[in-house]
Amino acid sequence: MANQIGDFYESYPNQSHAQQDIAGHLNKFWALPMRKQIAEYVQQGGAGLHAQVASAVKAHLHL
Repeated sequence: MANQIGDFYESYPNQSHAQQDIAGHLNKFWALPMRKQIAEYVQQGGAGLHAQVASAVKAHLHL
């Protein structure tokens, strides 16, 4: 699901803004346990995770 979000925002011309929007979506619609899980996954390397999503999680995710 996170990769689909990343795919959607990939065409944004401003990738910094895209990362903020990705994290905003996760913060708004994902429950805290889900956000913690993806943050932990990113810390472990995030294999297979869309690069924009990983960057958004690192920079803007609220836990």
